[in-house]
Amino acid sequence: MLPEPIHTPRLTLLPLAVAHADEMAGVLADPALYAFTGGEPPSAGALRARYARQVAGSPDPDTDWLNWVVSVNGSEQLAGYVQATVTGGDAADVAWVVGAEWQGRGLAREAALGMAGWLAEQGVTELVAHIHPGHHASAMVARALGLTAHGEDEEGEIVWRGRTAGPVDPGNH
Repeated sequence: MLPEPIHTPRLTLLPLAVAHADEMAGVLADPALYAFTGGEPPSAGALRARYARQVAGSPDPDTDWLNWVVSVNGSEQLAGYVQATVTGGDAADVAWVVGAEWQGRGLAREAALGMAGWLAEQGVTELVAHIHPGHHASAMVARALGLTAHGEDEEGEIVWRGRTAGPVDPGNH
């Protein structure tokens, strides 16, 4: 499975490319983004190396690494990313990050819903997300995806699970 461009009302999810690293370093530069996940803002060089590994794909033939950058229609600026690790063709571990300057506008929700709809079209039936218990904005995105918290603690995060209901229109939720 390879990522394809995904269009939503306000966004275009572009398949990740190493060339996105310089702009994404700026998007991910606010230390506040790491309050729940730990770590620190990556340099452009670190992102180039990470993106090269991600674009090359998983070494496991039963696992697909799908990564997109979130481009805001009209501005053509990058605002974040969404990703899915698909195992066995039908289950995906999903994640999303929107840069600090773009938060509070529903972009993470819209991007995640767009990705979930695309995944459903590819035959993915189960979604899983790992969210810090204090990260209420990400919990709201998980709920929009139809995921529910299962109270499972994995490295301090709650596991959210749900089934895809088929393609999702991110403009109508």
